[in-house]
Amino acid sequence: MAEKDASEKILESYNDVFSDIVNVLLFNGRQVLGADELEDQAPRSYYKVDGKTREIERDVAKRWKNGNIRVACIGFENQTAFDPNMPLRVMGYDGAEYRAQLLGDSENLYPVVTLVLYFGHDKPWSGPLSLKERLNVPKEFEPYVNDYKINRFQIAYLTREQVELFQSDFKVIADYFVQKRENGDYVPSSQDLTHVQETLQLLSIMTNDHRFEDAYNTSTDDRKGGPRNMCDVLDKVENRGIEKGIVKGESEQVRKK
Repeated sequence: MAEKDASEKILESYNDVFSDIVNVLLFNGRQVLGADELEDQAPRSYYKVDGKTREIERDVAKRWKNGNIRVACIGFENQTAFDPNMPLRVMGYDGAEYRAQLLGDSENLYPVVTLVLYFGHDKPWSGPLSLKERLNVPKEFEPYVNDYKINRFQIAYLTREQVELFQSDFKVIADYFVQKRENGDYVPSSQDLTHVQETLQLLSIMTNDHRFEDAYNTSTDDRKGGPRNMCDVLDKVENRGIEKGIVKGESEQVRKK
């Protein structure tokens, strides 16, 4: 499970992909956040409960810097199914980061923004989008309970125009899930990938279909050159299936003899 979780986060950890996701989802494709303006942030935060140190971990987190000044902390959380407790989880991540700022340079506090990336394509997100939606708040307390909303983005439900705004390998990811939602099938893109293995790892994990990553690993093993785009990937998947079918057919013929 730990290996799976780590692989899921690698593609989004690249600055070109991270900034591309933020620029499209938050700024409608405007190049507000530069890849060279990001610095890695440890995804783990710590807090104490009953005298014991506890750990809380984001999927991916980076700080946006303007020169030496930190402008914001931005985090991603990946979901393949809706989580009714997501507002509480996000509030915990953001709160831990604000607390870390208070314990550090409290004179220069900066905002924390979390993006929840939902990859489900069979049905839209149906879970709470705010803290109040998750709580049972007595009407007498309603005016006094602060709400906390999450920034949820449904990747499979992006428009074609939004998908075309992506400039990184995440465009292939978004295109795949949009096509699966619209047609139940996928016509591969000829866009060459920059981070081939990491893109295929993310697709394998989010779809639970390991043929994507296997296509890369097989290419590496046989030294015939790895796939450059999704057309190459699906060609290798198809050829691999044919080879297995031939082997299976030959084995069955041997057993019959």
